[in-house]
Amino acid sequence: MKIEIETDRALTEPEVLLRCAAVDESIAAIVASLRMHDRRLNGTVQGETCAVPAGEILYIESIDGRCFAYSATTVLEMPLRLIELEERLADAHFVRIAKNCLVNLCRIAGLKPYVGGRLLARLDNNEEIVISRKYASAIKKLLGA
Repeated sequence: MKIEIETDRALTEPEVLLRCAAVDESIAAIVASLRMHDRRLNGTVQGETCAVPAGEILYIESIDGRCFAYSATTVLEMPLRLIELEERLADAHFVRIAKNCLVNLCRIAGLKPYVGGRLLARLDNNEEIVISRKYASAIKKLLGA
């Protein structure tokens, strides 16, 4: 892969152009990463509305009908339902790992087997979350494990 960077002081925001013979999985992954870089999630923290870059979110969990997005430093209460967040973040490396949880695949540092055919995912902040057996094989395939 050839990479070039050009600077242009006339630009007001970064511009990315990918040239390829065909769009394959690696190109799609690059595009998804770029999209996630600019995407922000809005939620509330202690009554204050905040926006957090999607790439900083470790996982999103639904508890008692309320959705929470967890980063290494913050817990945001989200105004959307989990299914709505799943649809909006599908192209940004967020996938379902349980009936009530989405995870940012880019933030998974490791996987290990867990009881009952489930997996234990270690996130890059060393927090561990359980991947249900319904989603375990798909997650292993996505991560190449």
